[in-house]
Amino acid sequence: MAGHSKWANIKHKKAATDAKRGKIFTRLIREITVSSKLGGIDVSTNPRLRLAVDKAMDNNMPKDTIERAIRRGSGGADDASYEEIRYEGYGINGAAVIVDCLTDNRTRTVADVRHAFSKNGGNLGTDGSVAFLFRHCGQILFAPGTDENRLIELALDAGAEDVVSQDDGSSEVITAPHELVKVRQALADAGLRSDFAEVTMKPVVEVECKGEDAVRMQKLLDALEALDDVQDVYTTAVIVE
Repeated sequence: MAGHSKWANIKHKKAATDAKRGKIFTRLIREITVSSKLGGIDVSTNPRLRLAVDKAMDNNMPKDTIERAIRRGSGGADDASYEEIRYEGYGINGAAVIVDCLTDNRTRTVADVRHAFSKNGGNLGTDGSVAFLFRHCGQILFAPGTDENRLIELALDAGAEDVVSQDDGSSEVITAPHELVKVRQALADAGLRSDFAEVTMKPVVEVECKGEDAVRMQKLLDALEALDDVQDVYTTAVIVE
């Protein structure tokens, strides 16, 4: 199954976003803390925590920092009071936007998110207003040059739902959210190491934004990404430069 080029776009956008925000450690620590609080401190039985710890290690976070975040989530240090909140809204040309937050102050967060939408040509919607336009799934990306036939065979055997070939020669493995860590590890054990993996909200449909609309949409996404309480931003918009 062929698809649009995703590998370079996603990798570069993620890197640029994290560098621009300068808050990748803060974001990862929050995720580790909440993951350990919700699912326990054992990475072998808590896939969400395992993925968060893997991301932290990929970003060279010190081991003691990771361990402190886990202890905090389990109540072993200062009690964590983060709350997960999802906001839904619309951007330019009706493109759907989902904003996932971790916050200790819901009132502050909703005000910041609403302001970012309204200031940049978007509208904050109600719960469920755009969620149906996304698929909650695991996404594992492999660079161009990966043996596609071998990847398909191994991924499906490991429990993946689909393998999508991209225009640039890269491959995208789709899994159920709770199967991501298992499938990624199975592929790594077979010598196929991914360049990127996360549980995501994958657009079911896409809305192209070109020219001035693309500039405006990117400005909205940047404003949302820059908010302290925001963990992830998903959109159906495809920015065409």
